[in-house]
Amino acid sequence: MLYDIHELQRSFLAPLAAFSGSSAQLFTHPYSPWAYTPVSKQLAAGYELLHRLGKEYEKPQWDIHSIEKDGKTIEIQTRVAHSLPFCNLVHFERKNLTTKEPTVLIVAPLSGHHATLLRDTVRSMLIDHNVYITDWIDARMVPLSAGPFHLNDYVRYVEQFLEFLGKDVHVVAVCQPTVPVLAAVSLMSARQNPYIPKSLVLMGGPIDTRESPTQVNRLATTKPYSWFENNLIHRVPARYPGSGRRVYPGFLQYIGFVAMNPDRHMSSHYEFYNHLVKGQDDNAEAHRRFYDEYNAVLDMPAEFYLDTIKIVFQEHALPKGTWEIDGELVNPAAITKTALFTIEGELDDISGLNQTRAAHHLCANLAEDKKQHHIALGSGHYGIFSGRRWRNQIYPLVKDFIYQHA
Repeated sequence: MLYDIHELQRSFLAPLAAFSGSSAQLFTHPYSPWAYTPVSKQLAAGYELLHRLGKEYEKPQWDIHSIEKDGKTIEIQTRVAHSLPFCNLVHFERKNLTTKEPTVLIVAPLSGHHATLLRDTVRSMLIDHNVYITDWIDARMVPLSAGPFHLNDYVRYVEQFLEFLGKDVHVVAVCQPTVPVLAAVSLMSARQNPYIPKSLVLMGGPIDTRESPTQVNRLATTKPYSWFENNLIHRVPARYPGSGRRVYPGFLQYIGFVAMNPDRHMSSHYEFYNHLVKGQDDNAEAHRRFYDEYNAVLDMPAEFYLDTIKIVFQEHALPKGTWEIDGELVNPAAITKTALFTIEGELDDISGLNQTRAAHHLCANLAEDKKQHHIALGSGHYGIFSGRRWRNQIYPLVKDFIYQHA
């Protein structure tokens, strides 16, 4: 019912968003006489802010068409290399590049935002690597006939993608997927699967949430499992292909994102208004780009979301050694060949310090010369995979680590 109410609200807001968007152009277009009235900038800024607060945000495009490498422009073609019901494996194919470089699978989070949130990660990695990424499909677009999708299925998806890519692959997992990726590599190592990755980079993930609990961790542990199932799970309305599927809706996740830092978001929107009034176009455009990405959310399968709450945050099944998948015990101590690099942000308010580093203790039989850890000083959660610190400080370390173990 809540999902239906939300859709009804979207329908009511759509005309207002369209009107405010057109009105903003009326007061800014050079051929409009209204653009030259005394308060045109203030009115245009107000209308655009209203438009952006009320509009619906679609999944962003990758917009990675080329990179600069060794003084040359390399064309990038994005294509789906492998498809499963809940995820596409996207390949960023570099045209006319003859050198063979390490293949990297970037495993994007299934935690509310689209995989395009890692656009900066991909763009950096493309300079020196052959890059693939998991592009998770909005659960409301997946028909019921595809069946459910559990956390264990996520682990199996990672295994299938690694086997599809072949040998000598390196994996980079950002945030939430650090847990299922470590589980997949553990199971593959225990079976001596020939397609285990050469190296594994885990960035800001909840391997052991008992370490430095954050607000996210506390929410997951202060409420019983039944609260999440009864209050956050809803069925997809009839207008979508996934009609009837139980999901954790994207709009509820978005409310949670904003609620973590409401003052920061209010200040950002106020600054956006001032940038528009003052004609500071570059700053205004940066705001648009960020919120076009941040406001675009997807629905998560209910089974996956509830499994994550229970197994990762409440039972701590991975660090306790009690997680079983189809009768197989997930034991990271089975990892002896895959090099491990963990990265954490000093100011990360989503995955606290030492939560990701806990993987080193779990991989007890991995040689010390195959282990590496880095704390990104002054970096929050998003800063470890996007922005200036990622590009200038963290990515060079990731690149060196991958090439060292290639």
